[in-house]
Amino acid sequence: MTAAQGVLLRPITMGLLLQSLFLFLLLLLGSCLHPAAAFPKGCYPSEEEGLKTFRCSNAQLTEVPRDIPNDTNKLYLDFNQIPFLPRDAFRDLPLLLELDLSHNAIARIETGAFQGLAEHLHSLDLSSNRLVSVSKDAFSNLKAKVNLSNNPWLCDCRLQELIRAVELAAESSGGIVCDSSTQEEHVGKAFLQVIADTDLCNVYKKTTDIAMLVTMFGWFAMVISYLVYYVRQNQEDARRHLEYLKSLPSKQRRSEESSTISTVV
Repeated sequence: MTAAQGVLLRPITMGLLLQSLFLFLLLLLGSCLHPAAAFPKGCYPSEEEGLKTFRCSNAQLTEVPRDIPNDTNKLYLDFNQIPFLPRDAFRDLPLLLELDLSHNAIARIETGAFQGLAEHLHSLDLSSNRLVSVSKDAFSNLKAKVNLSNNPWLCDCRLQELIRAVELAAESSGGIVCDSSTQEEHVGKAFLQVIADTDLCNVYKKTTDIAMLVTMFGWFAMVISYLVYYVRQNQEDARRHLEYLKSLPSKQRRSEESSTISTVV
C-alpha cells in the first residue's frame, strides 16, 4: 500500500467508526426510551385480528400493571392473583374493548375502578373470582357485557340492584349462584331464579320496617314500665308515711301533720 492510499483510507475508516458509534448511541437511546423490561414478567404486546392486544395471562400478578400501552384494545389479566381493583385502575386505556380479569382473587372492586372505559368497553370478564358483594356504583355508566359467574355471591338486595344495573354476558347468568343468602332456602340456587320468585329488596325493606317497629315498641314499653314503677313507688312511699303518722301519739301526729302541711305550702 502506498502512502497516498493510506492517507485516503484513514478518513474512510474514521467515518465508518463514527457512523457505527452514532448507530450504537441511537439504539441505546431507543432502548432507554422503550425498554423491554418495562413490562412485567410474563406480559407482552401483540396484534390479533387487527387489534392491539396486551397479554399478562398466568403472570403471577398481584396488581393491575401500570405500564400497559395506552392504545391497547384487548387486555388479558386472567389466571393471576390480583386481590382487588382500585379506583382508576384502567383510566389510561381509553381504547380498551375487551378486559379479561377471570380466574383471579378479586374480592373487592372500588367505585370508579372502570372509570374511563364506558365509551368503548364491550366485554368484561370477572368470572371465577372471590366476589361476595359489590356496589352497583362500581359499574356506573358501563355498557359492557359482564360475566359475573362462579363467584361466592351473597344473594341479597345489593346483588339484585347490581344485576339490574349491568348487562350480563350471554350464557353467564346461570353461573351466578347463591353461596350465601339472607334467606337460607336460596343457598345453592341460581340467583336469577331466586329474584324471579322473590323481590329481595322488598323483603329487606319489610324486614327493616318490622325491626323499626319492634324497636319503637320496645322503647314505648320501657317508658310505660318506668311510669308504672314510678307511680307505684310513690304510692308505696305515701302509704308508709300515712302508716307512720297513724302510729304516732295524737299530739305528735298533729305536729307532724302541721309540719308536713307547712312544708307542702
